[in-house]
Amino acid sequence: MSTRFKDKVVIVTGAAQGIGEAYAKALAAEGASVVVADVNTEAGEKVAAAINETGGRAIFVHTDVSSAESATAMAERTVAELGGIDGLVNNAAIYGTMQFDLLITVDWDYYKKFMSVNMDGVLVVTRAVWKHMQARGGGSIVNQSSTAAYLYSGFYGLAKTGVNGLTQQLAHEVGGMGIRVNAIAPGPTDTEATRTQAGDAAKDLVKGLALKRMGQPEDMVGACLFLLSDESSWVTGQIIAVDGGQTFRP
Repeated sequence: MSTRFKDKVVIVTGAAQGIGEAYAKALAAEGASVVVADVNTEAGEKVAAAINETGGRAIFVHTDVSSAESATAMAERTVAELGGIDGLVNNAAIYGTMQFDLLITVDWDYYKKFMSVNMDGVLVVTRAVWKHMQARGGGSIVNQSSTAAYLYSGFYGLAKTGVNGLTQQLAHEVGGMGIRVNAIAPGPTDTEATRTQAGDAAKDLVKGLALKRMGQPEDMVGACLFLLSDESSWVTGQIIAVDGGQTFRP
């Protein structure tokens, strides 16, 4: 087992499946104590158990990222059980079950709930953990964006545009505390959620990529570990696309 994250405690929201699960398992394999934070108790407990069974250390904490009370309770339990907080991956999102609609017609209550998780959740959890990270002398936060922020994709893309803005603003607010904030923007990735949303249309998405294949959750792991590690100690406020060449930005 690698020890790059030995003695580090990292929270991964939305870690019960998909890319979040890949992040959690990779961090544990590199020595981190991992908090699997998710609303899906059954799946989240399985991920934590799998990590522990393979020699890692993980706990599951039921967490609703749209709730300040839930996020605060999760952070406090993390500190009580694991000793502190060094890293946070804001990955939780409504995606696989997302409704298709236009910004001008989507049900307003649904829109507010969606944004409370997919955009505001990044800020809610960051607000819950930053003091604990400051107490450890700093740390790193990685937000999950998407190339949808640069494409027409309705309120999902709008939320990810917001995540990008939060990433850049928060980087300045907490940089003086030694806390770095960056984001990963995945392109089309072969997860259960994407298969539910895109179906056969995923094949058409691949045609527009420079690398002619769907991304895999594991393709995102390297960027996440880099941004959480000391190897990126002078990188903050950045949005890194891991998208097979779907987007090209100056």
